Amino acid sequence: MPFKRQKAALLLTQEDRKSLEKITKTRTEELRRVERAHMILLYSEGLSVPQIAEQLKTNTPKVYRCIDKALEFGVQTAINDLKRSGRPASITEEAKTWMVSLACQKPKDLGYSYELWTTRLLAQHIRKHAAAQGNPCVARIGSGTVSRILSEKEIKPHKITYYLERRDPDFDVKMAQVLHVYQQVEWVLEDNEFKPLCDVMLSYDEKPGIQAIGNKAPDLSPVPGKHAAIGRDSEYVRHGTLSLLAGIDLITGKVIGSVEDRHRSREFVDFLKKLDTHYDPDFRIQVILDNHSAHTSKETRAYLETVPNRFDFVFTPTHGSWLNIIESFFAKMSKSCLRHIRVDSKGELKQRMELYLQEINQNPVPFRWKYKMESMAN
Repeated sequence: MPFKRQKAALLLTQEDRKSLEKITKTRTEELRRVERAHMILLYSEGLSVPQIAEQLKTNTPKVYRCIDKALEFGVQTAINDLKRSGRPASITEEAKTWMVSLACQKPKDLGYSYELWTTRLLAQHIRKHAAAQGNPCVARIGSGTVSRILSEKEIKPHKITYYLERRDPDFDVKMAQVLHVYQQVEWVLEDNEFKPLCDVMLSYDEKPGIQAIGNKAPDLSPVPGKHAAIGRDSEYVRHGTLSLLAGIDLITGKVIGSVEDRHRSREFVDFLKKLDTHYDPDFRIQVILDNHSAHTSKETRAYLETVPNRFDFVFTPTHGSWLNIIESFFAKMSKSCLRHIRVDSKGELKQRMELYLQEINQNPVPFRWKYKMESMAN
């Protein structure tokens, strides 16, 4: 009489079968998962446990355990290891809390020269003071365990994330004044008959520290099939720095610039004089600018008194440079004209920057501000 299998049959869904067959064919799966998948597939085809063990060249208790798990918990559970209770945790919650409190302090406050913790330094400190603090369970802790515990608590004392403290109590008021200028610009661009409060509206700032860097050896041109990029010697010569003082006319999009060695009050006053000669004498010029000392200095105020009602300054709030449209122009210039630039002198750098301003002004594009006044209420 043929042997009759006593265990219950295992019926596989089409999805389970596809999943098991995929595991048996892959070359990146764990061997034990592949073996268990084979066991379950063979059992579902009607083979007995001894036959499966013989075919897979393994022992029957292993097959029995796999099939029992599949019948009791399901196929997907059977191919994985069940969670075990394991050894009781040797590090108490009190010790973990103490470790986290240490990680939330700066090492320099505990007598070290370090500004930030490393896991090795923190583990060393914990081992040294564990017994005295009543936490002997971490007296031999390693840096890996410290790292794991801190990760569980989502603490990363070796990293810094920066924030910006709002130091200007009148931030919203000043922002509203700047946005009001941009709103007038938008109305002028939409309706030529609209009369703004000022005849000219400019966004102004300085871009200091533009380096005049020269090559020690000439650049090598690309060669088709050999060198795709320009070859450049890694050594260079510093010729000094220049500052760009620039204002963008918000209506026309044209940029008025002045390249100087420095950007003191003297240079700023010279730029204002340049604006004064550039525009009609009857026009009132409104300038959006930041709170740089040169913009409010005694020398600047003395000049403004000589041209009463000619200029109207609208100051951006502290840490509100993103409100100044000219910053977008400087970013564009850095990514285009100044990117990888090499010159033989400061004079050449000045010449090329002035040429760039001429090129921009050949096809000026007014900047349309997207941040609306209504957004301030959100």
